[in-house]
Amino acid sequence: MLVAGYFTASKWAIHHTTLTFFDLLRSDRPVAVDVAVRRDRDWQATAEMITLPVAILNHGNTVKFTEYSFLANILAARGYMVVSIQHDLDSDEPMVTNVGEEYAGRRMQYNRGIANIMFAIDELKKVQPNADWKHLTMIGHSNGGDISMYFAKHYPEMIKKVVTLDNLRVPFATDGKFKILSFRSHDPVFKADPGVVPDDDICAKAGITVVRTGYQHTDMSDRGPDEVKQQIGGILDKFLDDDDNGAAAARTDTPKPTGAPSALALSAASASKN
Repeated sequence: MLVAGYFTASKWAIHHTTLTFFDLLRSDRPVAVDVAVRRDRDWQATAEMITLPVAILNHGNTVKFTEYSFLANILAARGYMVVSIQHDLDSDEPMVTNVGEEYAGRRMQYNRGIANIMFAIDELKKVQPNADWKHLTMIGHSNGGDISMYFAKHYPEMIKKVVTLDNLRVPFATDGKFKILSFRSHDPVFKADPGVVPDDDICAKAGITVVRTGYQHTDMSDRGPDEVKQQIGGILDKFLDDDDNGAAAARTDTPKPTGAPSALALSAASASKN
């Protein structure tokens, strides 16, 4: 019921803003982001009343950054500023799988993902400085889950939590510096590489929660069945409850908007004029 309430609330309480930034250092590479945030929380942050927690959402291969709204809305309803980043462009070389190589030869895509995330953060700091850009929740599906884990292992000081949906290549961090939740598919085609998912004993010591499901790998986006999305959402919500009690309380104690325009509204309006 709670998750269903999030989907209903998203129609009136959460707004999505799409912005495109151009990275001069990478030949003006466009980096599109969809930012989902609760209107009242955005207003409060703009008025410097609160600091927004931030979640970075990373899409899977061949799936668009806008196709994870079921996750973005759950996080936004809790009070997060959710940043979904488009990592791949049509002009990029196709991603290939080189069996036997480290990460199946995908380090280039992971490094590009890190560059996209860092660039998007730098640009969004100008839009909404009153967000916690130093303690991120990273979330990602498939290749996006690998980008999330790869980023977290290289920048653990910036990470609060990591959530992956069937990442297949990058082994989990096991040093216990941040909590990890991972949903695993039961799919005859998509199999994690050896050593990616630790055994149960290591998971217990490192604060890693592994949820083994009967879902298909490709079900874990907006394209999947509603039942799968609702079940994932419910488990994710419980996982976030551990550290987000304040944000959870905000769901039932929502202050009225001040009437001041939000930072994202102003940014979107400026972009439309340009």
